[in-house]
Amino acid sequence: MAVMLRQCGANVARTEGGGRMPLINVKVLEGVFSEAQKAEIVKRLTDAMVGIEGENMRSLTLVIVEDVKSGSWGVGGRPLSTDDVKAMAAGEASG
Repeated sequence: MAVMLRQCGANVARTEGGGRMPLINVKVLEGVFSEAQKAEIVKRLTDAMVGIEGENMRSLTLVIVEDVKSGSWGVGGRPLSTDDVKAMAAGEASG
């Protein structure tokens, strides 16, 4: 899972009034996380930002969880598949 926190320049989400909103973009390989796990990612990352910026920012914190197609993510010079991640999570060696 890669997490990108953006809160500066053109990458900042803005409210209708022009104020800044925290934007957290999480990219995960498709088929690795269930919908319930993705909801938990959203909740926990929102809680983390609120812990830093204060409760008033909760309703403005934007979290996007994006699925990346299996094999379209490279690590260490080789494509990483959903099956590779599941094998690693199970403690199996990746080929």
